[in-house]
Amino acid sequence: MSNFLTVSDIDRTAQALRARIKSAPRIGIILGSGLGPLAEAVQDPTVIRFGELPLWPVSTVQGHEGRLIIGKLEGQDVLVMQGRIHFYEGYSMSLVGLPVRVMQRLGVEILIVTNAAGAVNPDYVPGDLMLITDHLNLIGMTGESPLRGPNLDEFGPRFPDMGQAYDRDLAALARDVAREKGIALWEGVYICLAGPSFETPADLRFLRGMGADAVGMSTVPEVTVARQGGTRVLGISTISNKANLDGLTLTTHEDVLEAGKIIVPRLTALISGVLNRL
Repeated sequence: MSNFLTVSDIDRTAQALRARIKSAPRIGIILGSGLGPLAEAVQDPTVIRFGELPLWPVSTVQGHEGRLIIGKLEGQDVLVMQGRIHFYEGYSMSLVGLPVRVMQRLGVEILIVTNAAGAVNPDYVPGDLMLITDHLNLIGMTGESPLRGPNLDEFGPRFPDMGQAYDRDLAALARDVAREKGIALWEGVYICLAGPSFETPADLRFLRGMGADAVGMSTVPEVTVARQGGTRVLGISTISNKANLDGLTLTTHEDVLEAGKIIVPRLTALISGVLNRL
């Protein structure tokens, strides 16, 4: 297989998945580091490990179970990715985008994408939630885009517009749910870096100057693929560590996973509320 997926490759994976599920998911949900427990709320689940599907890359990162959970959540037919794939794991950007392509082939209309993110905005503290209103595609700016290579015309245009990457109606719905449930919800810009090293204080000051509020190593490639294919997106960052602007704070992946334990109940309440209103 080349570095670029073909429609036949995507359909091969989609057909293998379709053959094993009982319903046609309308909503896809991608869960970031330490956020997997939300998938346990899915009712009548079909569970499939990533490695059981042809071409689907296997997650190698702690805190990413690497499973698909397909079933009902708040009355909606959902496909939940319990964990995701990252560029830093060595996969091509085309493969990083494969799960969203497969969701689109299965008829998914809405993608709810979550991530564990580091604070760039100094007002954010671990445990906070941030509604993603826009993003900075730093990896894409340097040439590593999931849309690089031959365009898949069946999915969308060669030059997709990204002016409204995050759906405004879905964002308004999330705001309403947060207000009703008393969930504090920041709003801001997420920036995607390649990783896997955490940022230096100079990095963070640079990113803050660019207008970023939270930083991570995922999400933007998935959103890019989603939007090219016309899939509506709701993005939520969970703040897992404080902005280390002075270089005095040690950031570890274990801290990120611990923060997830605090955040999951709030994230579950927010996403469940949104699903209930769709």
